[in-house]
Amino acid sequence: MRWFRLLLAVIISIQAIQMRDPLAGMIAAFFLFQVATNTGCCGAGGCAVPYSPKKESTQDITFEEIKSNESKS
Repeated sequence: MRWFRLLLAVIISIQAIQMRDPLAGMIAAFFLFQVATNTGCCGAGGCAVPYSPKKESTQDITFEEIKSNESKS
């Protein structure tokens, strides 16, 4: 993802210089900042799903068979 952001920043900055567009220059600077600091859209590790290890609990399950006295007609 860092390489993609770097490529995107370079392409946008070239276009910003050619078109003399300050908004595109700011967008390119934002992508360069993300590349330099290794951050994503929500800060460092903000887009990752939190990891919570699950404890395996094994319990013996006992089943009780229930019989019906009703007769089917």
